[in-house]
Amino acid sequence: MSPASLTTAGVIFITVPTIAFGGASLLGLIGRRIPGYLDNPVRRGLWRAGHAHAGVLVMLALVALLYVDQSDLSGGLRTLVRVLFAAAPILMPLGFFLSVLRPGDTRPGRLIWLTAAGGLCLSAGAVILGAGLL
Repeated sequence: MSPASLTTAGVIFITVPTIAFGGASLLGLIGRRIPGYLDNPVRRGLWRAGHAHAGVLVMLALVALLYVDQSDLSGGLRTLVRVLFAAAPILMPLGFFLSVLRPGDTRPGRLIWLTAAGGLCLSAGAVILGAGLL
């Protein structure tokens, strides 16, 4: 694995404790029956989705890094793919969480666009990497 991919993997691994903290926080909200979570289906659904997407996308990003250095992509495109795969597990969950930050929010706020931005990063990174592997 190249030094650039190892550095990117290091950054991604550093995000793992934030995912664990998020899971512990959700368990605390459930266990203590904190108002604004259990009684708010929109917030509950989006926060659950944010936590799940964070975990899955971190794993996908780490796996993708194993393939970046094996692709026929130029150095610049390899860097772009690394950045795109690292950005997705950060942006998408942030959109889910920050769009319903207040306990009384019953509709996602403007920051839900971060979820779409994360999805675009993931899709672009996957298409570019896939093309480079063919």
